Amino acid sequence: MGESGERERPAARAAGETLIKFEGIHKSFGPKVIYSGLNLEIRRGETITIMGPSGSGKSVMLKMLIGLLQADAGHILFDGADITAMDDRERTEVRRRIAYLFQGAALFDSLDVGENVAYGLREQFWDKMTDEEIAARVAQSLELVSLPGIQSMRPSDLSGGMKKRVGLARTLALQPEVILYDEPTTGLDPINTARINHLIVAIQKALHITSVVITHDMGTAFSVSDRLAMIGKGRILLVGDKEEFRNTHNQNVHNFINGIAPPSEDVASLLSSS
Repeated sequence: MGESGERERPAARAAGETLIKFEGIHKSFGPKVIYSGLNLEIRRGETITIMGPSGSGKSVMLKMLIGLLQADAGHILFDGADITAMDDRERTEVRRRIAYLFQGAALFDSLDVGENVAYGLREQFWDKMTDEEIAARVAQSLELVSLPGIQSMRPSDLSGGMKKRVGLARTLALQPEVILYDEPTTGLDPINTARINHLIVAIQKALHITSVVITHDMGTAFSVSDRLAMIGKGRILLVGDKEEFRNTHNQNVHNFINGIAPPSEDVASLLSSS
């Protein structure tokens, strides 16, 4: 980390190599089995979208990656290090490299936009960045999401789409290596959905970050992704590029991406990992 809070990126590491690896993951909540041997590799610099029925464990994956939940068995590797074997201090260092964009943007109503965007910087880099450096980073981040000069506005004055973009600006201000997007377009109209999709693609290309997107919106999934993965039966049913998903012979995947409602017993079977 630089003295001004600049994130030092591993330039020698090639895009396309494995950055995150879920290996033989098992996870249950009481009698409910979420995963029974989940395996997935996420490549450095790609955008991958995770899909699956409600309750299939998509958000659980992200929370295990940042240490909010623990796997019952298996390993989660980040940049070669096993997160499941880390202590709290080591997990904190990993979290500083990963940013989580929550579904509802999670802005603080008591703070103005500028203070919201600066919040993570003041928490993490209070001893490394001056107020002037923080203000410059905030302005730069708002520029990246096409909302320049709105630092003095309050979250209550923003539309839903603007709140999402301010949340994304707060994420970008931390200069993460990985962004986790949890339903980034939920509740937005088609124009704002398209705007968010464009931002995800543009930011990934400009900053060469790794993006993991959870969404039920097939338009978003096919617009932003280099690859897609679908969860069902406690494991990955299919992982591949957009053409592989469009041409899949897996009936569960085909039904899901085309919005074809299967019989209720098939839905229960898709969620079940037993």
